[in-house]
Amino acid sequence: MRTITAGQVRSARDGERHEPSGLYRASVQRSRRPNPRDPTLGADSLYTSRMRPETFTSKEYGELRKEPGNKWAFWYFEPKRIPRSVTLSSETIYALSQADASLGRLAGVGRLLPNPTLLINPFLTREAVASSRIEGTEASISEVFQAEITGSQEDSDVFEVQNYIKAMRRGIELLEDLPLSQRMIKEVHSILLSGVRGANKRPGEFRETPVWVGSPTDSPENATFVPVLPTRLQDPISDWEYFANEDHRVPDLVKCALLHYQFETIHPFLDGNGRLGRLLIVFYLMKQDRLPTPLLYLSAYLESHRREYYDRLQAVRERGEIQEWIQFFLTAVARQADDAVRRTDALVDLREQYRTALAGSRNRAGELIDLLFVNPLITTRRVERQLTVTNQGALNLIRVFEDKGWLARTGSLGPGGRITWYATEILDVMSDASAFTGEEGAATEKTQS
Repeated sequence: MRTITAGQVRSARDGERHEPSGLYRASVQRSRRPNPRDPTLGADSLYTSRMRPETFTSKEYGELRKEPGNKWAFWYFEPKRIPRSVTLSSETIYALSQADASLGRLAGVGRLLPNPTLLINPFLTREAVASSRIEGTEASISEVFQAEITGSQEDSDVFEVQNYIKAMRRGIELLEDLPLSQRMIKEVHSILLSGVRGANKRPGEFRETPVWVGSPTDSPENATFVPVLPTRLQDPISDWEYFANEDHRVPDLVKCALLHYQFETIHPFLDGNGRLGRLLIVFYLMKQDRLPTPLLYLSAYLESHRREYYDRLQAVRERGEIQEWIQFFLTAVARQADDAVRRTDALVDLREQYRTALAGSRNRAGELIDLLFVNPLITTRRVERQLTVTNQGALNLIRVFEDKGWLARTGSLGPGGRITWYATEILDVMSDASAFTGEEGAATEKTQS
């Protein structure tokens, strides 16, 4: 994101150029490029109206303000403290019941998994891709798996998704010793934005300049939403931290919905707020022992309902429609928990089928099964390194799986043009495997060690 000064905002209005003279240097928080998979949801189409005082008819969750004593000041939204109790409507109570039941089933599946670490990586990758797509990246699940085995960092979108995965893993580690806190949030954020677009936006540090979203003219006066000014940011983020860790008589999923709304409304960083806010959903539920393993990811649902996602958040600010937001959030939890149960069951069944088919085998094919469930792409080099076998031994194992129809060969990938195989059935469970089919025979096998 480029920056403009408050003086330039005035010059656009007055027809002449002024220097800022002590005013904020304002960063433009622009939407990323439109997602080519959904051309109807470009940046401008998601934000259809500017922030006007007359549209903010409720002050229950915050209000519009202007900086006192500054004649060039623009409207911004200052949130109120998160409510410590919420009266739920009958529709919200029903949605909560459904979401609690679905989440409970997923938690039960997670506790019964024989080796949950095998399944975390594909689910984490799926979430990272979906969450990053909401922000405009174009990486696919298969491309992320591919970069993981080739070590390629050429694709900035893939690298951004990989950062999301690293941030998730680090956040889960931090949960063992830290509460959901500003310290934890900043560390996860620094990983999320390290070396990618937004790396110049103070990774790991709260913003010291205003931001705004949804402005077709790069101006806060035409923006759909202007979050709280940085000079007034500390109180709401501290309240968010207290609420996350205090014991209230608020159902966990309702509390999680309130935390997500408030974090996105505060917008504490110059970039990465959406991705970090979605990571915090999983962190909170794990901290509350509602999830034994990180198998619930809401971003796939939020991506497919992007317009409603943004509209529901904005409706709380403008009209106080908290019931509708909580219902939307709970529906996302129920749908994605059910989806995760189905995918987990399918992966567990596949693993058992493969192990049964190889029962009595004296080679190390059983170990190759587990490698494929961590990443369904395989090369001889990966098998050599992770199973400590010779190049020929690795190739022999791969051919056993290929003969059974469990692996399909694709073209050469990465440095040296190594031939790559992919586990069709595993990739089908997590994504569309057709993205990986290439011209067979287009490359010769590389068997050097």
